[in-house]
Amino acid sequence: MTSSPRHVVVIGAGMVGLSTAWHLQSDGVRVTVLDRSGVAAGSSWGNAGWLAPALTLPLPDPAILASGVRDTLKSSSPVYVPFSANPRLLRFLAGFARHCTPTKWHSAMSVYSQINRLGLAAFDELADGGVAEPTHEAQPFLAGFATEADRETLVAEFRHVVEAGGATDYDLLTGHEIKQLEPSLGDGVTSGLALHGQRFINPGRYVHSLAESVRARGGEIIGGVRVRDVKDLGSAGVEVLTDGASVHADTAVLATGAWLGDLGRRHGVKKIVQAGRGYSFTVQPTHMPKNPVYFPSQRVACTPLGDGFRVAGMMEFRSPEDPLDPRRVNAIIDAVRPMLTGVDWDARTDEWVGSRPCTADGLPLIGATRSPRVFVSGGHGMWGIVLGPLSGRLLAQQITRGERHPLMQSFDPLR
Repeated sequence: MTSSPRHVVVIGAGMVGLSTAWHLQSDGVRVTVLDRSGVAAGSSWGNAGWLAPALTLPLPDPAILASGVRDTLKSSSPVYVPFSANPRLLRFLAGFARHCTPTKWHSAMSVYSQINRLGLAAFDELADGGVAEPTHEAQPFLAGFATEADRETLVAEFRHVVEAGGATDYDLLTGHEIKQLEPSLGDGVTSGLALHGQRFINPGRYVHSLAESVRARGGEIIGGVRVRDVKDLGSAGVEVLTDGASVHADTAVLATGAWLGDLGRRHGVKKIVQAGRGYSFTVQPTHMPKNPVYFPSQRVACTPLGDGFRVAGMMEFRSPEDPLDPRRVNAIIDAVRPMLTGVDWDARTDEWVGSRPCTADGLPLIGATRSPRVFVSGGHGMWGIVLGPLSGRLLAQQITRGERHPLMQSFDPLR
């Protein structure tokens, strides 16, 4: 790119795509956002909404392999891999397993330590720029454990985070102390931990608020558009081919989540982006918690959203098009039932499954492709919400000003 583009098409109206569009607008660029469904229609809606740098860690974790590969074949496992002969999935899993080592985790964590120091300030920037939906301080952000040994697993992980250049601020709590702070915790919780300096949002509301800001600044957001291809026309810009009319622009950004590879491969993005599907539903506890609650051993995340208490969990490597698997919802309930009290699990609503875009090395893909007019932002795994605004700013700076932040080397889509 020899000059800043005047018009950019962003494909994807989730947190990542809309954050990129918003920051492009800050640099005077006209944006058109296209999405196959609409704003926050994918994994930007049903997630836990955590803005928790202390827990934003590389997904390939040695603990996954330590628990045994056989466990991942069970539908009740927090990390579930249904048996499949799909060669792309098998290649992804082989690469993922290679990165589930202490050395690889430490290397990726050193990158996350840098990201986590910048992530929350990016939300403050959006607020200062007119995004109305607030972020909420989680004071405290609680983690509950069935045993002290389970708690020590997370504390040991925090020590590794510090070794990799990160930081966490937390207090250890007895079972009595954590239940005083959160009366909805059940008899299964015998010890706890209180994290400080974390936040949370209602993700659906927040992403819609971000979309409203993009529109208010002159951007166009069009839903129900299936993009088939993006062609680099050289000095004439790009042509975005859809099922309807084509869209011409100077530059395109691919922010299509778990479908990133469909459009990115022809532009040199060979890294597999695999759907890591997560589940959630909403319940109405007798006592509504004011702050998020995490059960690390069960890998279940709970968040108060004002109109309900969202319970989310599971990582399921399968096709993003597959239907919701009721066994996974039941596995979440079975895992968390002893940990919460005053919940009618049969009265749950808003059952949801969404596809988080995962890379084998746990690092997102952000930056230029082989084409100087086509960029990507995706592969954030579980962290598209917390890292979306920062990703948008870093990518917009590269597109409009040619400024490539040092972190972008780790996110190179062509790596």
